[in-house]
Amino acid sequence: MDSHVRECALAFIAGGAALAGVTRILRGPRRPSALAKATRDFSQPAKNIRSTTPHPEWVPGEAQPAPFPPEYHTVDPAHTPASELYPLVISSIVPRPIGFVSSVSADGKSTNLAPFSYFGTMGHDPPTLAIGFAAARHRDHGRKDTLVNVLETGELVVNIISEWYVEAANHCCGNFDYGENEFELSGLHPIASKKAQSAVQLECRLKNTQDIVNKDGKITGTIVIAEVVLMHIAEGVAGKSPSGKLIVDIEKYRPISRLGGNTYGRVLEIFDLPRPDRGPAEKPLHYTSKPE
Repeated sequence: MDSHVRECALAFIAGGAALAGVTRILRGPRRPSALAKATRDFSQPAKNIRSTTPHPEWVPGEAQPAPFPPEYHTVDPAHTPASELYPLVISSIVPRPIGFVSSVSADGKSTNLAPFSYFGTMGHDPPTLAIGFAAARHRDHGRKDTLVNVLETGELVVNIISEWYVEAANHCCGNFDYGENEFELSGLHPIASKKAQSAVQLECRLKNTQDIVNKDGKITGTIVIAEVVLMHIAEGVAGKSPSGKLIVDIEKYRPISRLGGNTYGRVLEIFDLPRPDRGPAEKPLHYTSKPE
């Protein structure tokens, strides 16, 4: 990966003077009235957030009915306006991980930093990510700044947002002009240091793209498939699997997920649920907890 991408995109650290940029007024900011009123202050999660499964006495074959009547709204996307599909899609496909993507233009003069929740991992051999970029109607070329940079250079760095800098990360989704430096505006500084604000950084190389075309033949988005070529895991969130493999400790990681509207989610409680193992053909299905 080119040095200018690594230098500008690897990691973040808060800078006191730059934090003033968080209060910068955005063009077309989200309306405060659209935000639900908080019922309590933000609190730190308990150190031990592991619980039992929701139904520890469940046995294979036992019914698990939904806690609501079997009545449904049926929606046909082909006959539903995109403006109505958007809130339905983002509120139903949840929680979504957030890919916080940093990129640099081909000439190295313009950096970009933006969060994307049309995002997920597609495989591990090699590690492969997919990011969905909605079309940018406010841009002459119809593409978001990050997508422009990725198509020019074939490179990007994906960071995973944690609780301790979610406000600064969210600020980067503003409608800034191409070339404006979201690092400076948000108070996140690019550095190559172990004292990084982003706990996990994934250096990626573009592998493929696929345009999303609607029924009218209009390109409404682009899917980017990227291969992870280097992974950086902060020591502060590193852990070990039962078999001793390097993993990321979810309790230290504190990742943020995207829900519907302007709502985000936290990991406050987790439980383990082993995979079913049929074993010998003459024996019934049973569960085992084998280490990864």
